[in-house]
Amino acid sequence: MPRIVRCGLIQASNALPPTDKQIPLEAIKSAMIEKHIPMIEEAGAKGVQILCLQELFYGPYFCAEQDPRWYKMTERVPDGPTIKRMAELAKKHQMVMVVPVYEEEMTGVYYNTAAVIDADGKYLGKYRKTHIPHCLPGFWEKFYFTPGDLGYPVFETRYARVGVYICYDRHFPEGARALGLAGAEIVFEPSATTAGHSEYLWEIEAKSHAVANGYFVGTNNRVGKEAPWNIGEFYGKSYFCDPRGNILAQAGRDKDELVVADCDLEMIEAVRTQWQFYRDRRPELYGPLSRIQK
Repeated sequence: MPRIVRCGLIQASNALPPTDKQIPLEAIKSAMIEKHIPMIEEAGAKGVQILCLQELFYGPYFCAEQDPRWYKMTERVPDGPTIKRMAELAKKHQMVMVVPVYEEEMTGVYYNTAAVIDADGKYLGKYRKTHIPHCLPGFWEKFYFTPGDLGYPVFETRYARVGVYICYDRHFPEGARALGLAGAEIVFEPSATTAGHSEYLWEIEAKSHAVANGYFVGTNNRVGKEAPWNIGEFYGKSYFCDPRGNILAQAGRDKDELVVADCDLEMIEAVRTQWQFYRDRRPELYGPLSRIQK
């Protein structure tokens, strides 16, 4: 018997010029949140049961530069105003929400975080981005983020068991496997990634996680160019794929868009029965994976 969960992804361009220092950061944040509200309402109207927003959804991809002023974009999780507002919307639409924000744990300790809110508006927990890229020009993430310390939690939501993996994480198969072993049925991978840098991998990695682990994946990316940084084009192309690696629905590359897909979770058992990747693992031989390599 089908067990269908309707899922959604939002991709969006930045709302206000990010490097105009005459514009207060709070205005930049507020404009981006207000831009998302109609799209969240649209998802609710379309019956979306689980919705994921893009990485650092309430601002530009500020890691394109090194400027301490962006630390002021942080807030506490779950007690910050953004999570509280998203919780109200989740409850209104009876919709689980994955909400990526810039988290302040304490002064000077900041994380790239995604909060998971259940369909009744209850905060279930958070995932902190585990893998932080080396400070490449245009991707100065280690200037802003502490590597995540919560492991790979799976959240029991009203509609499905949900895991989260954020952007650069997707280049690492270990966490994707850990989420599957912990029971994830749908893994969301919110991202901010540019054409010249990663587009050739975009439709490979999420599908690979889905196939290797027998679960659904939803991955989203922002759109547009964020001048004057111009580190590249955020190329959108957000999509859902099933446990066989088939794309169920995909957005375009250059406009704000809500992507909706119906995921039949009964497919997970059928695929895992055919492909016994978990049964045939050899963890007793995997010691080198946990050794420090130079």
